[in-house]
Amino acid sequence: MTPLEKLLAARRRWENEYHRGRLIKERFVTTSSQEVPPLCWPEAPDQAEDYVERLGFPGQFPYTRGVHATMYRGKPWTMRQFSGFASPEATNERYRYILAQGGEGLSVAFDLPTLMGRDPDSPWSLGEVGKCGVSVASLEDMEILFKDIPLGKITTSMTINGPAAIIWAMFIAAAEKQGWKREQLGGTIQNDILKEYIAQKEFIYPPRPSVKLVVDTIEFATHEMPKWNPVSISGYHIREAGSTAVQELAFTLADGFTYVEASIERGLDVDEFAPRLSHFFNSHLDFFEEIGKFRAARRIWAKHMRDKYGAKNERSLLCRFHTQTAGCSLTAQQPEVNLIRTGSQALAAILGGTQSLHTNSMDETLALPSEKAVTLAMRTQQVLREEIVAGAPIDPLGGSYFVEWMTDAMEEGAEKYFSRIESLGGVIPAIETGFFQREIANAAFVYQQEIDRAERGIIGVNRYQMEGEKIEIPILKIEENEIQAHQSGKLNALRQRRDNKRVQECLDHIKSAAERDQNVMPFLIDAAHAYCTLGEMVDVLKEVYSEYEEPVTF
Repeated sequence: MTPLEKLLAARRRWENEYHRGRLIKERFVTTSSQEVPPLCWPEAPDQAEDYVERLGFPGQFPYTRGVHATMYRGKPWTMRQFSGFASPEATNERYRYILAQGGEGLSVAFDLPTLMGRDPDSPWSLGEVGKCGVSVASLEDMEILFKDIPLGKITTSMTINGPAAIIWAMFIAAAEKQGWKREQLGGTIQNDILKEYIAQKEFIYPPRPSVKLVVDTIEFATHEMPKWNPVSISGYHIREAGSTAVQELAFTLADGFTYVEASIERGLDVDEFAPRLSHFFNSHLDFFEEIGKFRAARRIWAKHMRDKYGAKNERSLLCRFHTQTAGCSLTAQQPEVNLIRTGSQALAAILGGTQSLHTNSMDETLALPSEKAVTLAMRTQQVLREEIVAGAPIDPLGGSYFVEWMTDAMEEGAEKYFSRIESLGGVIPAIETGFFQREIANAAFVYQQEIDRAERGIIGVNRYQMEGEKIEIPILKIEENEIQAHQSGKLNALRQRRDNKRVQECLDHIKSAAERDQNVMPFLIDAAHAYCTLGEMVDVLKEVYSEYEEPVTF
């Protein structure tokens, strides 16, 4: 078969699938009412060579042009705004506000004590309770957090890693108390512990038992929660720590391949669990670089899953991802300019084919977002979807010489990093020797030096500064001492009225399961129902796994 014949055959397969697919409307037009074709492709025979192998069509291997045949014409990206602050009561009110303003999914931000597995009355929690996210220490808090929100009808994402299995157990218990069955629940738990050692540093246990806990969640979801994504393999925090786009791409996918290998080693068939693995990327300032990164991610993941891990289910090959605009690109100076940055980054994520999107608020370098800032962030996505209609053309930049060059460059750079990581013995040995940390630190140093020398312009920082600038936007303030007292008092009252004999039995069962190398998820869910606290469950696992102290690498 000639390259042109292969192209035309692939095109016909895609057209058949496209016309069978569901479309949200019959006609897509520009602002000038010109019909927008769903997809463009090379027509001349000399353009067809390698097209199918390198780009393909949306919904076809290697998925460079998108994971679904109809993309946003069939299902728009989900507008999923990340939110959480102060108490579960306050955050529940914000969630209901976001949903009323057009939000389509929830994304939970937890405070630092929760992320570190500590109860609000721990001495280590002083001054941090509810400050940069919501405080959740028990099933009671989880019930309040989702009060009057039907967990079986809306998808929920939770950004938690070190104690992810425990927080997920509390969520499952809360949904069961609402009357939902586990198989009805849809959503994602971030649960990407490897990137914590690489970038964000909110780890608890050493890497190897932590990966074991991740595999426990993958195994549990595979058998009992088919709608749930048990891991969101996250490059976002790697990029926020100062990495380049290629480093974000390579380190994220390398982490994902490590979870795949560990799950296969557990005895799971790759096609049992891989369809429910998802990804989470950063959309940074360079518009075309980000689009190339997203397209390369799909191609790399599909090739490796098929050729290295033997996946046969087409859904195992799909790199589905959530995107968040780059928090680290926002400035405290001239904060309204952040709206422009976020709009461009959101458009890059959409043209790059994201499945869901969070747009940052303009005030996030100053405080947790105010209601006004959250509303404007949501409106950014709504304008892109409903007025600009950015989702009408599928992969509109596909075929651009520059975009294809950028996509190829991203893939080539990532593959070089995969070889370096493999030469070090894999992701965990590379973490233990500080490889990732040094690579990111060096990249961040170069970037900051360019800003300091004014070689890289940042509006309001080293270009177009405004003397005597006054910030005139509303700022959300958290009364941290009041929140800590509220959460601690509530937790102490819970400890008084719960069945503490059952609590101790549940904690003993968790410890015994961990010692026997069993899957701990069923025992964590039982403990959540018994109102064991986050800190109690974390501490009992510390007795088995110990705590991790990062080696000095600089």
